Amino acid sequence: MVRSSQQLHIPREPAPLRPAATVLLLRDSAAGIEVLMTRRSATASFAPGAYVFPGGHIDEADEAAKRIATRRPTQSRVQRTQAIAAIREAFEELGILLAHHADGSAVTAEDIAAMDRGNTAGTAFADQCAARGLVLDSDRVFTFAHWMTDRDLPRRFDVPFLVARMPEGQTPTADENEQFEPCWVHPADALARHEAGTFFMIFPTVRTLQRMATYATVDALLAACAGEVPLWTSCPRAGLLKGEDARYMEHESPYGELALVCPDGQVLHALDWQSETPVPLLKNVMRLTAPNASIMTGPGTNSYIVGDAATGYIVIDPGPNDFDHIGRLWRATHGDIRMIVCTHSHADHSPGAAPLQALCKNGSKPPIVGLASKPTARATARFAPERELEDGERLVLSGTSDAGEAVTHTLRVVHTPGHAANHLCLVLEEDGLLFSGDHILNGSTTVIDPPDGDMSAYLDSLDALDKACEAGGIEFILPAHGYVIGFARIAIGMLKAHRLKREAKIAAAMQTLPEGTPEQWLPLAYDDVPERMWPVAARSLAAHVARIRQLAAAR
Repeated sequence: MVRSSQQLHIPREPAPLRPAATVLLLRDSAAGIEVLMTRRSATASFAPGAYVFPGGHIDEADEAAKRIATRRPTQSRVQRTQAIAAIREAFEELGILLAHHADGSAVTAEDIAAMDRGNTAGTAFADQCAARGLVLDSDRVFTFAHWMTDRDLPRRFDVPFLVARMPEGQTPTADENEQFEPCWVHPADALARHEAGTFFMIFPTVRTLQRMATYATVDALLAACAGEVPLWTSCPRAGLLKGEDARYMEHESPYGELALVCPDGQVLHALDWQSETPVPLLKNVMRLTAPNASIMTGPGTNSYIVGDAATGYIVIDPGPNDFDHIGRLWRATHGDIRMIVCTHSHADHSPGAAPLQALCKNGSKPPIVGLASKPTARATARFAPERELEDGERLVLSGTSDAGEAVTHTLRVVHTPGHAANHLCLVLEEDGLLFSGDHILNGSTTVIDPPDGDMSAYLDSLDALDKACEAGGIEFILPAHGYVIGFARIAIGMLKAHRLKREAKIAAAMQTLPEGTPEQWLPLAYDDVPERMWPVAARSLAAHVARIRQLAAAR
């Protein structure tokens, strides 16, 4: 858990969540699924002018309406109440009624016309239905997704996005008060029109339509919802990209960084990649990205600066020998560098160490520490620290703040061979952060290049990092390439699962072509990877092949 004293921004309490429900009414067409949408009033308090799905608040009366509503055996009480609320909102906003008569006959246009959609007569929706012998079809409404409104917004809702097939013989008619222009639209068409600026939608609507567009028929989509759990749950976070708000879901690369820097959802953090100035992540952690962006390094190599003016600084991974980058590191620390740590010896991580050390002429030069490269390292990846770090060793910065308080920042060393034989990671103990070097990256998987790289060692090191995260309550991973990663243990678990899944594909390719070569196995095992990446993938394939053969020999 990050210390509150190290957070950059004064926290504020997000607006409370209010329960609501929305329903996506669907029908099949020759071109695929269509969904019913409507435009909100330009004066609406939430999402004015946006095209949305019908929905609104869950009322106490929705719970009471269960007396006239159907239920699936697997449908929970909460889901049933949500479905009833969605049915009521669809009726009030669009005149669509998911219901049937007690004898099983369908609701008619005359039934709907005879009912008061606005409850102006004071008769509740459920009472109107009961008076006409109507039964609400809540068993036909399924949970598709679960959205919680972003933390930065003044009005927030906890909303299941429900799906149901449009009842036959009914025609949507907007209430012309809050909703206008009901229309049937293909998800892909709505997305294209939104992109063109002619069909405004808010973030959850866009992402829901993107997912919906992958289903060919209404039956296929409803079948995907049969498990009675949302296909995803999200409370998006927003940052600044080119000065504009940009929103992200939990699985997207910037999400973890936004959660670390602005946990309460304030839209204050710039996500633009640049190499000129350090990016503050906490009061005691800055990131300066080297200008060496490439297919292998992503936006560039992240150099991290840990510490503050009271304690001095430790620089993690000074990066390539780039004159300007090294100068920026020195200026960001005011030359008060107590130690330079290299997570491993590769050319985009360690060559900047000696030049950075040479700039520090304030009486004592900071030691360059890490692990020496092994004989298996390539000639371009040789590194010899001034002191080798022990597994579990602690690197401590301490001082006294301007307020007279003791300040300490402790980095614990974790040996993690695999990507390189001399790879290590660092845990910032007081704040529960993991600096992962190249062992864990954001947005890609690291290359394991034998003989210095070893797949079995890599997977074992992932297990060691998972244990460290569990023991230290670590929620965030700061990689050498890409944004901060959130949900640390989940990310590690997914990474290991991905590696083992890839290994299974490689093993299958080897069985299919038992006399084949790695060049022949590569297209079979990496058929889901762009061919331009195959030369890089071939290195990790070699590491997997070596591991597969080692495991077979040990049986």
